[in-house]
Order: sequence, then C-alpha cells, then structure tokens
Amino acid sequence: MSGIVPVGEQATVPSRVATVSLHTSPLDQPGTGDAGGMNVYVVEVARRMAERGVAVDIFTRATGPDLPPVVELVPGVNVRHVPAGPYGHLDKNSLAEHLCPFIFGMLRVEAQGEPGHYDLVHGHYWLSGQAGVVAARRWGVPLVHSMHTMARVKNAALAQGDEPEPDARVRGEDQLVRQADRLVANTEDEARQLREHYGACGDRISVIPPGVDLDVFTPGSRREALARIGLPADTELLLFVGRVQRLKAPDVLIRAAARLLEYDSSLRSRLVVGVVGGLSGGGRREPGMLTDLAHSLGVADVVRIEPPQSRERLADYYRAATVTVVPSYSESFGLVAVESQACGTPVLAARVGGLSTAVSDGVSGILVRGHDPADYAAELYRMITEPAWRAKLAMAAPDHAATLSWSRTVDELLNVYRMSTAPRTLPLAACR
Repeated sequence: MSGIVPVGEQATVPSRVATVSLHTSPLDQPGTGDAGGMNVYVVEVARRMAERGVAVDIFTRATGPDLPPVVELVPGVNVRHVPAGPYGHLDKNSLAEHLCPFIFGMLRVEAQGEPGHYDLVHGHYWLSGQAGVVAARRWGVPLVHSMHTMARVKNAALAQGDEPEPDARVRGEDQLVRQADRLVANTEDEARQLREHYGACGDRISVIPPGVDLDVFTPGSRREALARIGLPADTELLLFVGRVQRLKAPDVLIRAAARLLEYDSSLRSRLVVGVVGGLSGGGRREPGMLTDLAHSLGVADVVRIEPPQSRERLADYYRAATVTVVPSYSESFGLVAVESQACGTPVLAARVGGLSTAVSDGVSGILVRGHDPADYAAELYRMITEPAWRAKLAMAAPDHAATLSWSRTVDELLNVYRMSTAPRTLPLAACR
C-alpha cells in the first residue's frame, strides 16, 4: 500500500512543476483534432498555479519546424515544444514510437537548470505518463498522473463502428497505475474505474473535479445571444459542442431531432441543431458522417455545423441554446456540460462516467440511460413544449456549475502535490 503522507512542515508546495501533455498542445483550439477538455484543464490549472507562485513548464510535442522552443502562456507558465517524430499531425496510437526523443528533450531542459529544477511531474493521458515516469525517476521527484480517459473503460462502451483502444495503451495504463505516486481522478466514478479495471490502490487516488471559468461562462440574455450568432429570436437551438467523432455521439442528437420532427412537424420552422466542433479521431476518416446522416434522415435543413469557437463566442452559443446535449458513450468528466450550465442553459446528457457529477439530474439537467434517439427526442420535446419546467432547470444550472470552480480544483491539487512531495514511510506498491 502507499505510504504517501503529509509530515508537518516538511509537506511544502512545489516551486516548479513539469506538466506533460505530449499528444496535444495547450495552445491548440479545443474542439479541433485531439484538443478537448484536457487542453482546457491543463491551461486553466497552470494559470492558477502560477497565480499561487508555482511555476509550470508544459511539455508538448512540436508539430511544426517553425514553432519556437518556448512560448510564455502567461507569466510563470511556459509551453515547451519538444521535437519527437515527424512534424504534423500523428495518430495518437503511433506516438508511443516517438517517446524516446520526447523524454530526451525533457531531460535536456532540466539539465540546463540548477539541480532540483523541478519538484514534481504531473502527466496528463497515458502517453504523457509514460514520458513522465522516466523523467520523474531520473530527477528523483514524484509523479502525479491524471488519466482523463482509460482504454478499458472506453473499450467497454464503444460506439457502433468505433475502433477499440490498442493493447499497448492498456499495458501502458497498467504500468502507470503501479508506478505513479498519486493518481488524480475527476470523479468518484473514475476512481472506482481505476480500482476495478486497473487494481489501483484506493489510498493513492485523489478525487478532484475539474472546474469552469466562471468569469467567461456566465448567464445572459438568450434573445441577445441568438442575435449575436445569427439566429431568430424564436429559434429552438439544440446544441452539441465537442469533437466530432463517434465516441461523442453527435449522431444521436441528429437522429433525435429527426424523431422530434416526426412528433411535431410544426417545430421545423424554428428548430436548429447546432454542432460546434471539429473532426477528431475516427471522425477524420468520416468527414461527411453528420451531413450524410442529416440528408438521409431528411433534416439537413435544420442542421447547422460550425467550427470550434473562441471561449467568449462559445459562451454565446450556450446562452442561445434551448438545451445543450452531451450524448457521449464515455466521458471522464464532461466539461461542456458544466460550461453550459454556468451560462444558464440546462443539459441533456448520457448517464455515463463523470456526467453524473457534471450534471445534477432533475435539478440542472436530465441524464438519460443509453443512447436511444427516441429517449432523447422525448426529453427534447419536453424542454421545448414545457417552458416553465425548462426555466426551472435553467435557474438551477449556474448554482450547480458554481460548485465546480478552477480555484477549488487548484486548491485541492496543491494539497495532492504537498502529499506527494512529503517523505514516504513505506515504498509504493500496487494493490494487485
């Protein structure tokens, strides 16, 4: 079992942290390629760590020859581009082949500083963890790791036509569970999955929910937001935000909209299905998946596909929506759901993973078991035709989102960092 314990004044906050985000840069626009909620997490945590006096270096793979070696994100936070493998986009499953040059790049940066340059390594996603383990052991510092998603969990809930995660990832995650000094789970459900699927020791897992930027994502006039995104005031906007891939299930929303119009064709003149996001993962191999589906179902006229938006612009989409729909097959948390609620818009989501934490069922939104479009259509119809009920959910949504702030996330992470850097009374060991 773990012997990580805080020991009086010896448990101090680290002065400099090496954060590893190998496969996706914090500078990338969320909703494009592999950039999503994890990118937002890394950026928001790093910013707030710097505000508390903890310097953060974020190591990520260089995707182009013209990228500067170091980019200052904000004072105290540097993004370090490490050459590893060919430039350009690489499939995540091939990145493991380029771990050695990435690790070498991390070690070289540390070697240029004073001894003890980094006090702790925090890895995000299994590929980053593989690099983080080597660096942390070489530097003699703790490794804190956040999985964000897990292969065994995703493989147990694959969408039809989606490809399973490779065995190499499963083995890599098994190793990380044994080797990390501390595992950070987004929710109690993720902590349970770490124990049940990977045999992780419960006393080495810390549950820390991600947050939401409550300065950007705020309630506002729905009518004004609709005008700003170019829609009439009477529009019923059913909104999907995220990467366009089978795992995120935007097709479920389009199928549900088709069912909805079968129930009540009079809605057609004011119904809009908004999909805001870019192709990702297997979605890149099916660029016409959503448009082809919309045409086949006869709803292409109500489907509006938009590219990823800036945070300020995205907040307007949330405010304009009747409801934000998150029908994913797997979610470690579901940041989109919290952002929507922070803007005063209720959420209709799948009852999977962290969405049970992100959405207060029956209070700030509705959770649906399974992915039957008919079930989603029924709830969407009620959202549209029972405005008083929807208004009640909308009223409670910001209060629920306010319980999930980035300040709280960073406060709890700093406690984990303190525990991890404190002397151990027992060696690390896996539970199985």
